[in-house]
Amino acid sequence: MNLHNKSIIITGGAGFIGSHLTERLVQEEPEQIVIMDNLFLGKVENIQESLDKNENITFYNKDAADESQVKEVLDKHGTDIVFDLACMPLPTSLTKPRMVIDNNNAIALNFLEAYRNGQIDELIHYSTSEVPGSAKFVPMTEEHPLDPMNPYGGGKAGIDMFIKTYNKTFGLKTKIIRPFNNFGPRQNRDAYAGVIPITIRKIFEKENPMLFGDGKQTRDFIYVKDTAEGTVRIAKSKACEDQIVNLARGVEIEIGYLIETIKKEMGCNLETIKKPERVADVRRHFASNEKLKKLIDWVPPTSFEEGIKPTIEWYTKVLRQG
Repeated sequence: MNLHNKSIIITGGAGFIGSHLTERLVQEEPEQIVIMDNLFLGKVENIQESLDKNENITFYNKDAADESQVKEVLDKHGTDIVFDLACMPLPTSLTKPRMVIDNNNAIALNFLEAYRNGQIDELIHYSTSEVPGSAKFVPMTEEHPLDPMNPYGGGKAGIDMFIKTYNKTFGLKTKIIRPFNNFGPRQNRDAYAGVIPITIRKIFEKENPMLFGDGKQTRDFIYVKDTAEGTVRIAKSKACEDQIVNLARGVEIEIGYLIETIKKEMGCNLETIKKPERVADVRRHFASNEKLKKLIDWVPPTSFEEGIKPTIEWYTKVLRQG
C-alpha cells in the first residue's frame, strides 16, 4: 500500500514507539495523521514537535478501548489505514490482569469490527514478543509455540487468534507485527519503566544499578527508529498481508551485559546490586528475522551498542532538565 495521500490513525501515537512511528510516517506525505492516545503511558511532549511542524496531524486524548470514542474519530476522519499500537502494559497485568486483558481485547475488537464493516481499508496490529514466552528453540520463528509467561502476554496471544479468525472468516488482510524488545529515546521513564531507563536513571542519580536474577536472561533488542522504519515497510508490502512478522534484530543480548554496557558508557564504577528474579520474567528471547528478510528484504541495521549511545544522551538530557 502506498501511504502517500492516505488518511492514517495511530493508536498509542503519543507513546514511545508511536511517537517515532508518527515522525517516520510524516515522510510518506499522507493526507492526514490522527493520533489517539489516552495518555496512560503516552505523553503529549513526545509528539509536540510533530504537531507543531505538521498541520495535517491531529491529536485526540481518547481511549481506543472505548467503542463510542473510536466511532467518533472514525466518523470525523475518513480513514484508510490504522496502526494499532495502543495497549495497557505488561507490569499492570501483574496487579490488575482483568483490566489489562479487557482493555487490550476491546482495542483490537473495536478496529477489527471497523475493518469488517468497511470503515477502514487496512489494519496493522502490534502484537508482542511476550506472546511466545521464553524460547523453546532459537532463533524464535513466527511459528514458535505460544506459551506466554504473564496475563499481558496471554491476552495479546488471544488477540492474535482473534485477528487470524477475522481474516479467515471475513476475508480481511490484517498484518500482525510482533516487535521484540524496543529501546531508545522516549521510552517510558516513570511508572512501569523498563530495565534501560531504570538503569540510566539510577546511574545518573549516583545510585547502584540493579540486576534481577543471574543476569543471564536474554532479550532481542531493537532500536526504536528501526521499529518505525520496519513498520512502514511492512505496511507498504502486499506480501505481508494476513501475516505475522517478527520485527527484531535477531541478536541475543544478556541483561548483565546490557547493564555493564550502560555503566561503561556513563562512566559508572558503582557496584551492581543483585536482586531476586522477577515474577513472570521471560528467560530467553532470540528472534528469527528470516521472514522479515524474505517479505521485505530488510533487517534492522542499528546494533545495541550503536543505539544505546543516543538513548543515554536523551535520558541524561531529560534528567538534567528535571
